[in-house]
Amino acid sequence: MALDEILITRAIIERYTEKLLANLDVDVAIVGGGPSGLTPAWILASKGWKVAVFERKLSIGGGMWGGGMMFNELVFQEEARPILEELGVRLRPAYPGYYTADAIETVTTLASQAVKAGATIFNCISAEDVMVRDDRVCGLVLSWTAVEIAGLHVDPLTIRAKCVVDATGHDIEVVKIFLKKNQPVTLFTPSGGIGGERSMWAEVGEKETVAHTKEIYPGLFVSGMAATATHGTYRMGPIFGGMFLSGKKVAELIHERLTAEW
Repeated sequence: MALDEILITRAIIERYTEKLLANLDVDVAIVGGGPSGLTPAWILASKGWKVAVFERKLSIGGGMWGGGMMFNELVFQEEARPILEELGVRLRPAYPGYYTADAIETVTTLASQAVKAGATIFNCISAEDVMVRDDRVCGLVLSWTAVEIAGLHVDPLTIRAKCVVDATGHDIEVVKIFLKKNQPVTLFTPSGGIGGERSMWAEVGEKETVAHTKEIYPGLFVSGMAATATHGTYRMGPIFGGMFLSGKKVAELIHERLTAEW
């Protein structure tokens, strides 16, 4: 069979355009393709909700690829074990209550399960703003990451979503954008604003990351390290159970909200 470069190009453009058009109006838009973004994408898509994930980098997986200091093994505590087993990630007992998993297997399995469940993942796309209507976050303003890096003056495009999740990790990109452009607003946090991430304390950090996974403004949720940084609690370092547990919790909160309202 002779290959035609134009047909190859046409196939890419047609299929990507179909995918993009199909995700201009979604139930859930998740910014950040790390564990606290991919986990709710997998769970919510499995429940039948229309989910799109937008990751600014070329690769997805967030901090999981490098494990701890580029030792690509991940540590999970007992509480997270059922999620990993349901995904099909192989766990190895390390110490009582601690398990390890291969970072590459974990990332690829989670991403694959999310896509197979029906979520759509877009990489190389950054959220530069949010849509707000009647004091509710209801969508995202998106641009190519390459445009952002190059500093080009190119107008963005928008997508509509019933719920938006900031899963951008330490940087809490969506929350910061929302606060910057919509003052005066008050978040559902102790200070009414961003608390800031504190130093490492794994035991407290893991618990409080999950505890502070919530809706912080109508339509806007935080998960994973974004929850930590928004509420002002401790970071937990190279243990990843809290990221999956946080993703599971935000999925449950959003599922309840969508079921009740739509």
